Amino acid sequence: MAGVTDKSEGTTSEARAEATSAPGTGAEARGVREAAARAAKAGVDWKACPSDWGLFKEFRCGSVTVPVDYAESDGETITLWLDRFASPGEAQDRQGALVFNPGGPGASGMTALKGLINDVWVNVARAYDLVGFDPRGVGHSAPVSCADPREFAKGPKPDPDPDSEADKKRLRDDAQAYAQGCRKRGGALLSHLTTPDNARDLEVIRAALGEPKLNYLGISYGTYLGAVYGTLFPDHVRRMVLDSVVNPSPDKIWYGMHQDQIPNFERRFADWTAWVARNDAKYHLGDTQAKVRDRWQKLLTTAERHPIGGTVGPHELIDSFQKVVYFDQAWPLKAEAWSEYAAGHPEKLVKDAGANPSDTKGNAAKENAAAAYTAVNCADAEWPTDFGRWDRDATRLNTKSPFMAWFSTWQNLPCATWPGTRHTPIDVKGAKQLPPVLLVQDDGDAATPYEGAVELHRRFPNSGLLTVKGAGAHSVTTERNPCVNDRVDAYLLRGDLDRDMTCRPAPSPENS
Repeated sequence: MAGVTDKSEGTTSEARAEATSAPGTGAEARGVREAAARAAKAGVDWKACPSDWGLFKEFRCGSVTVPVDYAESDGETITLWLDRFASPGEAQDRQGALVFNPGGPGASGMTALKGLINDVWVNVARAYDLVGFDPRGVGHSAPVSCADPREFAKGPKPDPDPDSEADKKRLRDDAQAYAQGCRKRGGALLSHLTTPDNARDLEVIRAALGEPKLNYLGISYGTYLGAVYGTLFPDHVRRMVLDSVVNPSPDKIWYGMHQDQIPNFERRFADWTAWVARNDAKYHLGDTQAKVRDRWQKLLTTAERHPIGGTVGPHELIDSFQKVVYFDQAWPLKAEAWSEYAAGHPEKLVKDAGANPSDTKGNAAKENAAAAYTAVNCADAEWPTDFGRWDRDATRLNTKSPFMAWFSTWQNLPCATWPGTRHTPIDVKGAKQLPPVLLVQDDGDAATPYEGAVELHRRFPNSGLLTVKGAGAHSVTTERNPCVNDRVDAYLLRGDLDRDMTCRPAPSPENS
């Protein structure tokens, strides 16, 4: 789609007026209305993106100002940055802007927007301007930090599978120190890095774009953001696609969800190790699943005793190889890196899993993503504060699901001693004003288990649920699957939606 020119069409006064209205009462609702009114008046000044941001040259960048605290709309503000790929379609075919959030929390929507510039989204891109944004605390939008990026990048980190009570204490102390680092480096913004605040920001972005109603694509965490937006602003939704759905039940936000993930991660890791065994002629890592899994355990033990390349220990290996439970495309890539290591060539594995201390910009981005992930998770809800509960739950889960049980526990443990404000999760529900919403889900997704899509389908009665049966990947709509792609197009382009739909999986490494 090269050669697209910038389009900064004006918005009608009627649309601007409608864009500023917002439902609800109370200080935060008034703050949203005031911020949206200011944003609608200012609009977005789209200009060429800074060359060092790594975005496509066809993109244009702009910003929106939002309050740190919507209850004090005249108080401190932050700047949210957006990028846009302008629709090349004819004027009569254009349907406004489609705003995209790729998940996380902590993922940059500006960077991820590049992933939509492909043939999967070509029909939608003719009808909509595609808009990404960095949520508050992420990327270019007042980025939050919890640690020195140089220290954060260093490896190997401690083995997440504790061998003793002393190991658990050290890891527990590390988690508490990280939480205190968030307090020290995060400032006043720390207590306002919540999903409801992100949803209010989304409402201000809608107004700044001059859109009377929001068109939205959310993936993974982005589905929860969309669900909360749809609950807070149901009459401001036009069309909404939620892909790989977070369970919105308040008891699942977030400790319950992470508990649910662990056995599902184990199931998907077993799928991958079985696939590796079936392809033993290529990878030479074992011709049965049991042999591959045994070899994985030996790899972790070796890396603990003698970190690979001096930087890759068990923590780094699990962090890297967890991608196989998310994305089928990672299956051959990870198997190849492991196979080459086993054959005496560790370079690919070290490059893939190890830190690069000289990558200042990349390390800062990774540290920011981890900090934002932690901050939103911890601030969104109450978490157990008794380590005994975390210990018992992790020990129980580790018995049958050792791949991620302890790793996930330590990743989220800073929330046990979180120094910022903890909030009560929004009770997500679909008001009668909320139009039909499209939910898309692989039934074997481990990161956002299928039960979450079923739960949101129940809470949004007018929603349609598109299930890909027999698939286990995370993020469905971004991949080539004509059955899925055609139904997403039909919804976004024409509003066509059935309540229950099914598709077969796209070709995977197993059958391609």
